[in-house]
Amino acid sequence: MVDIAVIDYGMGNLRSVHNALVTVAPGAHTVVTSDPDLVAQAKRVVFPGQGAMPDCMRELDVRNLRQAVIQAAQNKPFLGICIGLQMLFEHSSEGDVPCLAVLPGKVQRFPHELHDLQGNRLKVPHMGWNQVHRAGAGSGEHPMWQDIAQDERFYFVHSYYVQTVDVNLVQAVSSYPEPFVCAVARENLFAVQFHPEKSHTAGLQLLKNFVNWNPA
Repeated sequence: MVDIAVIDYGMGNLRSVHNALVTVAPGAHTVVTSDPDLVAQAKRVVFPGQGAMPDCMRELDVRNLRQAVIQAAQNKPFLGICIGLQMLFEHSSEGDVPCLAVLPGKVQRFPHELHDLQGNRLKVPHMGWNQVHRAGAGSGEHPMWQDIAQDERFYFVHSYYVQTVDVNLVQAVSSYPEPFVCAVARENLFAVQFHPEKSHTAGLQLLKNFVNWNPA
């Protein structure tokens, strides 16, 4: 039995995610796989990510993973990371492509002209460490935040962010320079814009929380 399946869709820092999961759960059977049957059998699923949305959606179809991912996101503990958050929504402006539509909302690019409060130009992609503030209707004491401080810093690398009309999904926001959603949750699903596998102690704690999370 596979305990944790890390989805291999030909993109993303899969080994870093796998190694981080092995660190926090050395006794679990964790595999990196593009086999939809293994994804279906796994107790937990992680969809890590980086890269472009059109490529992501194409590779899901080429590997026959689309339905397995949708079912996992609906039926078992599921963690989406970076593009693994974005692809859960309905549509992305990156390539003007439809996504999986598991959650309501869209994916937008940061404006080309961004400035901080002092008037300094901000680069896109948003890259580096930033605070994650638990906020919104859905941001109660979710088990995924256990032993993680409010406004803890996590590592980001992205040019796009999600927008949703369902405030109950929102778990946390970050700012660049305006607030944007960086974590969402619904039932068995939790997804983040940042990279826990690159976020040292706080990131490992979040992955440990995922391994121990048993949604009702």
